[in-house]
Amino acid sequence: HFDYLLKQMKHFKGAKGKNCVILGPGAGLSRIVVIGLGKRDALTARTLEEAGGTIATQLAKEAVAAAAASGLSAEQAASLAFGAVLRGYRFDKYRTKEKTEDKPKLAKLTVLADDVAATRTAFSPMRAVADGVFLTRDLVSEPPNVLHPAEMAERCKKLTHLGLKVEVLGPKEMGKLGFGALLGVAQGSVNEPRMVVMHWHGAGARKGKHKPVAFIGKGVTFDSGGISIKPAAGMEDMKWDMGGAGTVIGLMAALAGRKAKVDAVGLVGLVENMPSGSAQRPGDVVTSYSGQTIEVINTDAEGRLVLADVLWYAQQKYDPQFMVDLATLTGAIIIGLGHEHAGMFANDDTLAERLAAAGKETGELLWRMPLGEAYDKQIKSEIADMKNVGGRPGGAITAAQFVQRFVNGKPWAHLDIAGTAWSTKDSAIV
Repeated sequence: HFDYLLKQMKHFKGAKGKNCVILGPGAGLSRIVVIGLGKRDALTARTLEEAGGTIATQLAKEAVAAAAASGLSAEQAASLAFGAVLRGYRFDKYRTKEKTEDKPKLAKLTVLADDVAATRTAFSPMRAVADGVFLTRDLVSEPPNVLHPAEMAERCKKLTHLGLKVEVLGPKEMGKLGFGALLGVAQGSVNEPRMVVMHWHGAGARKGKHKPVAFIGKGVTFDSGGISIKPAAGMEDMKWDMGGAGTVIGLMAALAGRKAKVDAVGLVGLVENMPSGSAQRPGDVVTSYSGQTIEVINTDAEGRLVLADVLWYAQQKYDPQFMVDLATLTGAIIIGLGHEHAGMFANDDTLAERLAAAGKETGELLWRMPLGEAYDKQIKSEIADMKNVGGRPGGAITAAQFVQRFVNGKPWAHLDIAGTAWSTKDSAIV
């Protein structure tokens, strides 16, 4: 068998990202897939995750398969399994006529690790992270007639089984608070808005002794553009304009699922932006929860209005250590960075550096963009404290400048994920 394998692999050098498929020599082996990991001293968790994803892809037509992880540490073997799990995701709940031969057959993949007990221990928190990722993918994939704000809030409430505390605020509660910016976006839709607050208290004995970290998500479950309506072509993609909120929800589920030793709060503003007789008009002036007034020039610049109220609420209510907001905020960031990096804006260098490092380690790349007074002048209004757009030049930057006006001195980072929230091509683990 060994001689047979050597002959089949004579042109395979084991380079990272390369693989070799060999017909099995018998003895119960139908196919053997050899995955290149590159140089051992350059081996990373990300490389192993991608290898696991490649294994899952190559073995998708097998009902049962095994992956040998001999020579890898428990953590490395777990990373291999983690990648395979991520790549196995499918969203097919609305397919009623898919042929059996078109469906993946792989029902069980066993990772053969040297230390099974240690690998299981290492894999457990990764499995929780995968569950959070899948929750986010499910939310972003759902059609907008199913996942309107109230339904999305209901799905958040189901996360209490993980130990999360979940609060839901409806239009009446937000109206009493003075959420004029968020409610202005929502007023054109028959689907009423929600704000959901998810709490995770994982600091143990230190519970309540220090400030939580806060994550804020834009949750526009469908964005027609409102009165400033978008072109018809591609508008169906606007179901994923809640990708920031979907990410925050999946993040909170992952923190709870892996019992993270941190106090965290996740807040999502959920609205639908529609044109109607009751919709917000260009030229309207709204008063945000912060008391600052906003002249609405373009109703399609709505996500920043949602973030304005939720960000202010997060810092007033919870006094967090720092805040990170995630939003599919601008098409301009896609023009600037394509689909390879998310845009990062921050008022704190340490926070920005930590986020960039985490992004590099996980393959979720960030590129820091500038903030500055010159850009801020572009959103000066003649009749209100600010206007919600600053023209085409630097559109992603002026949007971030707008959001920063609702950050009252807290360390803060804004991640514009418009270019990375949805992919039209496969990757090793997606």
